[in-house]
Amino acid sequence: MKSDPHCIFCKIVAGTIPSRKVYEDEEVLVFHDIEPVAPVHLLIIPKEHVPSMAELSFDHTALIGRMMVMAGRLATEQGSPDGFRLIANTGRIGRQDVYHLHLHVIGSSQPLPGMIARS
Repeated sequence: MKSDPHCIFCKIVAGTIPSRKVYEDEEVLVFHDIEPVAPVHLLIIPKEHVPSMAELSFDHTALIGRMMVMAGRLATEQGSPDGFRLIANTGRIGRQDVYHLHLHVIGSSQPLPGMIARS
């Protein structure tokens, strides 16, 4: 599995940096964002290092599909039963700060104000 020794998310996958895990399997890790913008703010990341959404290939179709399907179930389980935002910041223009593909799952039991997750 491809990894980047300088990537903070790869270090979280490896266990060298702790996280508040919500879910983990052989392909995906889900954990709480350390700077949440809402009561529910999860990050879904592939364990494989993929720098951004722009670098996905058709070989990643099942992986990204798995991540998208998991978002709704995890949002509900974590306290956002009536909807959520799913954000994938991509590249400099898309305000991506961590260059390891990740989806922000942002939700609440109440409607969310207009905001954009950053990382």
